[in-house]
Amino acid sequence: MLALHGWLDNSASFFALAPQLNNLHIVAVDLAGHGRSEHRPGQMAYTPWDDINDLLAIADQLGWERFAFLGHSRGAIISTLTAGAFPERVLCLGLVEGLLPEPGLPEDAPVQLAKAIGGLRSQLQKSPSIYPDINVAIKARERGMFPLGYEAARALTERGVVAQGGGFSWSTDPRLLAPSILRLSREQLSAFVNNISAPVKLLLATEGLPKLYTNYLQQVAKFPHINYELLEGGHHLHMEQQVVVVAQKLNEFFAEFIASDVWKK
Repeated sequence: MLALHGWLDNSASFFALAPQLNNLHIVAVDLAGHGRSEHRPGQMAYTPWDDINDLLAIADQLGWERFAFLGHSRGAIISTLTAGAFPERVLCLGLVEGLLPEPGLPEDAPVQLAKAIGGLRSQLQKSPSIYPDINVAIKARERGMFPLGYEAARALTERGVVAQGGGFSWSTDPRLLAPSILRLSREQLSAFVNNISAPVKLLLATEGLPKLYTNYLQQVAKFPHINYELLEGGHHLHMEQQVVVVAQKLNEFFAEFIASDVWKK
């Protein structure tokens, strides 16, 4: 099973959840530009398509013709897109707070491209923030877009900083902060989900994406083969106190899949 973290996070995202999942061989990946993975060369943008290619290469290197995904947020989105494009390779998906990226309108494509390239050029010119010690960096991570408890913030920070200028800076490539080069239409995104043949379990949080995006649950409900549940908690509920419930739900899902005929084929 490949475990994929969210945007600006790293593989430490699964420090609390992975030990509670039963009978699984989990490989947690630092996606390109995150954690301890290298940045993409030159002035390249970061796209899910490149991540998908990376992940297939990792699976090939591991000798996995077919494999499962455990994904959070952006990692869940990449998992969905991979399963839609390569359904013959994906066994099942356990997703937390993520299914598809935000859609775009065709007529907005020129403006979106201009924003993305402008954002890339701007990020490359910025100097990194330097924190005097790692505790200051942890506090900053606690106060991120989605607030985190101390232990979760510490796990992500310890894997997500490098020593620099007498202090610490984020190892994350700043180009990840640039807008997306391309936003697929809602119809294109739906085609990916509809092409998934693997079982999908999606866990959503009351204070996460359904609260951030209007009609999020209604959009998810349009896909009858997506088994989703709404749990109490925030966007990183798999790293916080709710991890016990998250693990229980995923263990039930994976156990049912392993017992099925699909797994035995």
